[in-house]
Amino acid sequence: MSLTRQHLESGYIRRIFAARPNGPRCLTDEEHRASIAALLGDHCPECDIWVFGYGSLVWNPLFQFAERRTATLHGFHRRFCLWSVTGRGTPENPGLVLGLDRGGRCTGVLYRIPRKAAAEELFLLWRREMVVGSYAPRWVKVRDRHGREVRAIAFIVRRDHPSYAGKLPAERVAATMSTACGAIGPCADYLAKTVEALAEHGIRDPHLTDLHDRVFGTPPPRSDPA
Repeated sequence: MSLTRQHLESGYIRRIFAARPNGPRCLTDEEHRASIAALLGDHCPECDIWVFGYGSLVWNPLFQFAERRTATLHGFHRRFCLWSVTGRGTPENPGLVLGLDRGGRCTGVLYRIPRKAAAEELFLLWRREMVVGSYAPRWVKVRDRHGREVRAIAFIVRRDHPSYAGKLPAERVAATMSTACGAIGPCADYLAKTVEALAEHGIRDPHLTDLHDRVFGTPPPRSDPA
C-alpha cells in the first residue's frame, strides 16, 4: 500500500491503528490541534513554516510545500528506533520505523509550507506522524547546504514512549527489516525507498547504507552531491 493524502484526510490511518487490540492509544484531532497551536505559539504569525524530513517524508511528503532544500541537523541522528505493530509490522512480528534520536547529526530535506496553508497542511502532517504520540514535535535549527540557518519543525523520538526500541544490534534490525510487514507495507520497502530518495538528494547515510546491504545483499543507489 502506498500512503496517500486521502488516507490522512479521511482518518484512515488512525482507524487502522485504533483497530489494533491492546495497541498504543491514538491521539485525537483535538489533541493534534492543541499540539500544533502550542508549537506555533512563539512563531511569527506571518512567517512561512519549515519542516525537516528525514525518513518517509523525503520520498512521500504528502503535504503541499513551496520549496525544498537539503539541510543538516546537529545533535540528532536518524535510526530505526521505533517498533511498529500496525503500519510496518504486527504484534507477532513487529517492524521498525525511523526516528531522530539523540547524538550525532542527520542530513535530510527541508520543506517550506506557506503560512496561509499551514493550518491544513500541519494538521495532516500531525495525523500522519503523531498517530500514537511516539514523537515529540519541536523547533530545531538546521543549516542548508549553503550554510544558511533555518528554524524548522522536526519530529524527535520520545524515549519514554512504549514503542521506543533504543539502539538495537545491526543484525537484529536487518532481520526485522527483512521480514516485518504491516498495513502500510513491508519494512524492506520503507528502507529501500528512504535510501533511494536520500541518494536522489545527494545524501548518504552510512547506517542506512549498511542496513540496505544486509537486507538486500546489494549496494544501494549511489548518492551524488546535491
